Amino acid sequence: MTEPTLSGLACEAFAIDTFVAATLAEDLGEGLPGGGRDVTSESVIDADVRFSGVMDSRDAITVAGLPLAAAFFRALDPEMEIEILVEEGTQVQPGADLMRLTGNARAMLTAERSALNTVQHLSGIATMTRAYVDAMEGQATLLDTRKTIPGLRHLEKYATRMGGAQNHRMGLWDAAMIKDNHVLVAGGVGPAVARARDAGVVQIICEVDHLEQIEPAIEAGAHHLLLDNMGPDMLREAVARVAGRVPTEASGGVNLATIGAIAASGVTYVSVGRLTQSAPAADIGLDFTPL
Repeated sequence: MTEPTLSGLACEAFAIDTFVAATLAEDLGEGLPGGGRDVTSESVIDADVRFSGVMDSRDAITVAGLPLAAAFFRALDPEMEIEILVEEGTQVQPGADLMRLTGNARAMLTAERSALNTVQHLSGIATMTRAYVDAMEGQATLLDTRKTIPGLRHLEKYATRMGGAQNHRMGLWDAAMIKDNHVLVAGGVGPAVARARDAGVVQIICEVDHLEQIEPAIEAGAHHLLLDNMGPDMLREAVARVAGRVPTEASGGVNLATIGAIAASGVTYVSVGRLTQSAPAADIGLDFTPL
């Protein structure tokens, strides 16, 4: 298959080359006394030795991050031959081969942990995301949140997309999200939304804790209502009151056991923080053979 590019991962706010270089520098101890080298590989393996390798999944997973793994290996051996065997977002069974590579042995071993850590983390997020999407049975759209590891938001939100979710706002800059503390200071849902509207904010999301807050939020100009910590019955009542005027989002108390009923309430979206906050790493290995 044609090797995927990094275009789905990279953006102006996240530089792949910078991330790869910084991650490798951390592992190599660049700038530290005695650092800047893989002392094990340099002392044990001759500089011209070549390896072939196969990355495979030990579990049933949804794959994310393989082009990034390839970038780690190519950073240390630009001539490395790499064949990515599955598309991003593909669901694979245990034992599935994900990538084959051939190149300098030292480069492979030095890049191995950084590459695996990244693919395991992103595939873990994608796998959990897919489980939530499947549990919703097409009844709403799954959203991620801003509950991400600092510095990794763009990668983690990429992984949720590979699992079938849609990205919520990327940060504090691309939409206003009015929550209880904003409402407290502004003196109510209506005044808080009105202030954001009058400031020219293009997208205003307003958290609603009680059904009585729905009308003031919509009348003041909210574009999207976040229905916070409401059970399925209350969500159905909220959706009925909104009557399709703005999108609705269920948030809070969502897990695999509850998301089916929440999605069936008629909401447009369900947001889940644990996708990026609590996903376990996927079990992915990399085995080498000397050539």
